[in-house]
Formats: sequence, C-alpha cells, structure tokens
Amino acid sequence: MMTATSPSKFPSAIVAATVMFGLGGIGTAIAESMPDTENGRYALSPVADGVIRLDTRSGEVSTCSNNGNGWACYAAPDERAALDAEIGRLQSDNEKLKAQLAAREPAVPGKIDEPLPKADSLKKPEPKVTEGERKIEIPLPSDRDMDRMMSFLEQAWRRLVDMANRMQKDVTGKI
Repeated sequence: MMTATSPSKFPSAIVAATVMFGLGGIGTAIAESMPDTENGRYALSPVADGVIRLDTRSGEVSTCSNNGNGWACYAAPDERAALDAEIGRLQSDNEKLKAQLAAREPAVPGKIDEPLPKADSLKKPEPKVTEGERKIEIPLPSDRDMDRMMSFLEQAWRRLVDMANRMQKDVTGKI
C-alpha cells in the first residue's frame, strides 16, 4: 500500500539533503583552497629583511619581504643546478683530454714509467752476506762516528747541568 507523503515533509527532506551535499562540497572547496603552509609544505625562517621560504616538496628556496605594496616572494638562485652543470662540463672535458692523451705517441722514445732510484749519501751500505754461511755482517761505527756521538752527548750533558743550576738559582731567589 502506498502512503502519500505530506507536502510539508517532502521539501524538508530535499532541503536537508541539499544542505548536506552543499556543505560537503563547500568542505572540499575549503580544504582545497587552504594554503599549503597548513599541511607543512613550506618551512619559514625569519631573516633581517623578511623570511626565507623552503618548499619541502620541491626543495626550492624563496626570499619573501614586505616591499610596501604587500608581501612578495622571489625565488633564490639554485646554485646546485649550476654546480651540477659545471661538474658535467668538467667531466666531459676530462674525457676529451684523456682521449687526446691516449691518441698521442710517447714524446720521448725510451722513456720509462718508473722513477730512477735516488742515491742517499747518508744511507749506510747494506750488510754483507757471505756466500757459504749466509750470516749477516753488521759494520761497526767508525772512529769519526764515535767522536761525533761523544761530542753530542757531552754537549747535551752540559746543557742539562746548566739548566739544573739555573732552576736551583731561580728557586732560591739568587737571580
């Protein structure tokens, strides 16, 4: 059996549904029009003449200041892109130079890659090994070497004694 709806109840149901859908649409419209600072997209840091704005999604940096007509933000130059371009250019130049160097013939015929050994005048000769016994012979210091060592020890001892005498005079106050 079909019941007829009263005319007063029908329009109120339509109005309620319309209000619900309308508020839902307004709610999404409000959510979409909210600035991105609400969800943490931008990080702001105060500086002397305004603020610095960091876009946490793209990494772009802007400087914002109040110039009298209102706040304005200007993108800061991206030095990373310039550095990457310079690195790429240097790498390509490096590859070209390596190719040119590989294409050249050696400039000096008979050149060797190993450095020549340097003779050290203060270096002691290697201990001699006899053929049959394989014993190591250690050369003894010469008289000249012994005289130099004794002279050094004598000077060091005199300096030590002089230093001790000066310390003793300083402590007793006979300066």
